[in-house]
Amino acid sequence: MRLTFFFYLDALTLAKSYFDLKEYDRAAYFLKGCCSQKAYFLYMYSRYLSGEKKKDDETVDSLGPLEKGQVRNEALRELRVELSKKHTAGELDGFTLYLYGVVLRKLDLLKEAVDVFVEAIHAIPLHWGAWLELSNLVTNVEMLKSLSLPDCWIKDFFMAHMYTELQMIKEALQKYQNLIEAGFSKSTYIISQIAVAYHNIRDIDQALALFNELRDQDPYRIDNMDTFSNLLYVKNMKPELSYLAHNLVEIDKYRVETCCVIGNYYSLRSQHEKAALYFQRALKLNPRCLGAWTLMGHEYMEMKNTPAAIQAYRHAIEVNKRDYRAWYGLGQTYEILKMPFYCLYYYRKCYWRAYSVGDVEKMALLKLAKLHEQLNESDDAAECYMLYIKDIFSCGEQLEHAEVSTALRYLGQYYFKNRLFDEASLCAQRCCDYNDAREEGKALLRQISQVRDQAETPSADLFAPLSNNNTPVRRVSPLNLISFTP
Repeated sequence: MRLTFFFYLDALTLAKSYFDLKEYDRAAYFLKGCCSQKAYFLYMYSRYLSGEKKKDDETVDSLGPLEKGQVRNEALRELRVELSKKHTAGELDGFTLYLYGVVLRKLDLLKEAVDVFVEAIHAIPLHWGAWLELSNLVTNVEMLKSLSLPDCWIKDFFMAHMYTELQMIKEALQKYQNLIEAGFSKSTYIISQIAVAYHNIRDIDQALALFNELRDQDPYRIDNMDTFSNLLYVKNMKPELSYLAHNLVEIDKYRVETCCVIGNYYSLRSQHEKAALYFQRALKLNPRCLGAWTLMGHEYMEMKNTPAAIQAYRHAIEVNKRDYRAWYGLGQTYEILKMPFYCLYYYRKCYWRAYSVGDVEKMALLKLAKLHEQLNESDDAAECYMLYIKDIFSCGEQLEHAEVSTALRYLGQYYFKNRLFDEASLCAQRCCDYNDAREEGKALLRQISQVRDQAETPSADLFAPLSNNNTPVRRVSPLNLISFTP
């Protein structure tokens, strides 16, 4: 018994050494037959990483980074079968449950993966990797609320992270403030996440100030420096971006973030071929780097290589379907290729997703309405304009938002053409509140008056009465824009 125990320790130590050297097949070979939970996890994880390494090697050797999605990890199906049997028997610990969830995600079994990650979190609440994997699968607030999560302090970090991902920035900042007051005031992670939150709502000056503070506190930090470089790029701060790139190269030139920072530096200098090369290097290091895929798509657009740009944006969407920048990029590429229906599809996705996750600038629905208007899709255009006005009025910005008059003008004409004169009259009256629409509003009121004098025509019961804020509300469900990619 004692000899068996020492043999197991020797095998585990040897396998761990091979694992650290990234010799995954050797690690798995020496762990075969070991029965402990720790050894079994390392055995299965070694097999998984071996398959991932072979997949990446095959991709780099034959196809290049744009075709990564067409090469699969051949070990996934076998791992799923074996882990599924163990899972049914209740023999998986928290770490192996995490691995099982990763395998399911890789096989696009997303619903099953969510359930397994939640189970893994309950087994080991402090395993942050499981929380992060789960965060990539949560698509909306309703899904987030439906999750049964353990009542643990780390849940607050997860919720703050999810609020940031779902563009619920006000809630995210409040969560992080609560964590600071709870004792995490010196946490550089929280500072970086707050900076990312401000970046997401385009408060560039505040985000830059926080990143500079972060650099002062942790000068050798590389995490999130790609986001910092995005801000420097937007502000056209070439010297600062150059210094950041050189500094990160000295720290670790083989990090994904370093490659992205260098890519941004070359892009700012209009050296788009070099920029794309560094984004490709970032993707060789981490094929799931969302920022690298999106930025590489932008570079290919600059180089007029639309097929490559389309591939890059598609991969970005595969990594994170919430990233409306990639949807917008696809819309742009198809617009250049003069493929209007594909173009409209992706613009719809972009604008609808931007609205769904919390459109900070309140412009997504307006842009979507104008797309429908250009295609003479009057019902869809009217519905988007109605949702847009409702959104603007609900936050008390109607008098400050110049495009409200555009929406009211369109809706007034739309109701008039559909012989809904009460609704048309209300829109016309509201047009009179805006200088650029006042004359058109008065003209429409005169038209309505003339028609009513000739013959009173009752409005068809297609629309609900106006709400307290005089916003027309249509009795149909919102546009269903979530469909399969053509």
